[in-house]
Order: sequence, then structure tokens, then C-alpha cells
Amino acid sequence: MGGLVVVQPLRHKRRCAECRGGPLSLLVLEEGMPRCLDCADLGHMVFLPRGDAALTRRSREESVLWAVVVRFNRRRSRYERQGVLVEEAALARAEARCLADAEARRRRRARDAGRRAVEDERFVADFAAEVRRLFPGCPAERALAIAAHAGARGSGRVGRSAAGRALSEEAVTSAVVASVRHTDTPYDQLIMSGVPRWEARERIAETVREVVRGWGGRPLRAPVAGHRRGGAGPTNRTRETREGRGEVIG
Repeated sequence: MGGLVVVQPLRHKRRCAECRGGPLSLLVLEEGMPRCLDCADLGHMVFLPRGDAALTRRSREESVLWAVVVRFNRRRSRYERQGVLVEEAALARAEARCLADAEARRRRRARDAGRRAVEDERFVADFAAEVRRLFPGCPAERALAIAAHAGARGSGRVGRSAAGRALSEEAVTSAVVASVRHTDTPYDQLIMSGVPRWEARERIAETVREVVRGWGGRPLRAPVAGHRRGGAGPTNRTRETREGRGEVIG
């Protein structure tokens, strides 16, 4: 370990070999003898604990004189860094630089959040307009609610998929069908009462088609039979493909 090294003793019982002051919390070994920081001409420096890499790096850059502080780890049988000693004025300058960077990061995060909010607002408006184009009878407020729900950032819903961002007819129809299923039918209550998911979809499929027809949308394809006793339902891949096309899956 190059450069100046200051030791943090395991037990504060050692005294300075020169001024006999102590016990020492930090010491410098010169010719095998402990010296206090004042006798080693380091008494004007302040201790900066490890943990903030940016502050440590900048403090060392700002300080003409600095030293590494180490402590012996008995379990690992080695000295380990505990921090650095730097000039007090250098630490103040480094802290000011870090605060300026933190403020810059805060402003950048605020700008990014504002930009994302504008993008999200524009996307929701475009998605809602596409809902209204495909389903002209859908109330404007409902179209906005569908768009906002489907396009919520980080939700993983259809509006955040590549097809959703492209405003594909399949993705928009899928979002509308999902909204109708959860809002205009007893689907959620059926699920909570223990009805298997695909059976619940089969029960409410006709209601979904009626609502979609009432909004002037294209007729949905006939529902696919769900899981029945003694038979297997559609595979996950089939379900995802058909639902992505806007079909009502039973």
C-alpha cells in the first residue's frame, strides 16, 4: 500500500513515542514506533470514513496531502481500509462538488420525469383516440380510462408492448376487451368465488361481445372453449395469441 498510511489500533492503549500523549485513536508508525498525528505533522487533517466513493475521490483530488487509514482484521489477518485523512478545506470543497452534482442529478431526474409524463400523456391520448376510432360508441371518458390503464408505464400491460406502442388494432382491441371483462361483467366476482378462470371467461363471453357490439366494434370471434372436466383447455401460447388478436377466450 503506497503513500502515507495511518493506523487505527484495535485497542486505544498505545501512546505517542515522542510526546507520550495518548491513548491514540489514530497513529503513524515511524521506524516501528507509534507517533500521534500532531507529532507526525498530520494533526490538521480530518478523517473521512469509507462509504462514499465519489466524496473520497474528490477529497483526495482537492487535498495536497492525504493519507489512507487502515485497521487490522484479525479474522482475515490483513489490514483493511477504513477511510482517508484529508485537509479540512479540501473536504469542504469536495462536499460542495458532490452537492452540486446531486442537485444536477435531481434537476435531470425532474426533467426526465417531466419528459416521460408528456410522452405518457400524448400516448394515452393517441391510444384513446384509436379506441374511439375502432369503437365509436365507447364513451370518451371510458376510452381515456382504458388507454391510461393499458399504457401505464412499468405495468407490463398490452399498451406497453411493441404492438401497443404501435397502436395496432389487435392490441387496442385486447385492451378494450380486458376493460369490458373486468368492468362490465361479473368476471372478477366469479374468480373470487372459486370459478376456474377459463370457465369464468366462457360464462361472460356473450356479455363482452354485446358490449363491444354496442360500441360499434367489429364482431369478435366465437369464444374458445375453456378447460373442461376430462379435457385440456387451450395452451398458454394459444391463449396469448388469441387474446392478442382481441378474441374473447372462454
